[in-house]
Amino acid sequence: MITLHHCPQTRSMRSLWLLHELGVPFDVQIYPFDKTLRSPEFLARSPAGRVPALDLHGEALFETGAITEVLCERYSADGLGRPAGHPERAAWLTWVHFAETISQHAAALTQQHVALREDHMRSPIVMKLEAARIEKCYGALEARLAGRSYLLDGGFSAADISVGQAVYMARYFARCDPYPALRDWYARLSARPAFKASLPEEGTRLFTEDFFVPWPIPAS
Repeated sequence: MITLHHCPQTRSMRSLWLLHELGVPFDVQIYPFDKTLRSPEFLARSPAGRVPALDLHGEALFETGAITEVLCERYSADGLGRPAGHPERAAWLTWVHFAETISQHAAALTQQHVALREDHMRSPIVMKLEAARIEKCYGALEARLAGRSYLLDGGFSAADISVGQAVYMARYFARCDPYPALRDWYARLSARPAFKASLPEEGTRLFTEDFFVPWPIPAS
């Protein structure tokens, strides 16, 4: 039995998308993005009180990078994964974990725009800097994707899933339009049935807007 413990529009979408791509049977337990994640029951699965947590046939896993590596090793080592000794192994690992570089900036902006509900609680400087850092990540992806359909020459992999989910989150704070290779790559990813299956269901969205400006706009 595989059970994913998931909050919509968080990093756990990365694991949800991967599970859909793998086509293995699994269940999803959805949590609100609140203090439920600090309950003793959830902390037994993920000691920092964060999603995702994965019950994998009685084994408790957390951290998206680790979950990605374990799932690919068990279910798609030569497909979505790149096994040890594979010529693309190092590049695969690099891009799988680059997703967290993007996600840390998106998480900081999620805190500023969503968790801190009043403008006086927010830092315009932090918001502007973090949005600019996301754009730096977009630039790195644009360079990598020039002349490529996917992040690896060998084709679509879990590296695209990991980074693609991070870009899905980052798009709420920094637009992809100025980066044509990135934009086209993301369009290919977001057209995949497994990506669509991992999107939030009606009434479960964390974000209330489709785009958040980098700093508060004074009331007129």
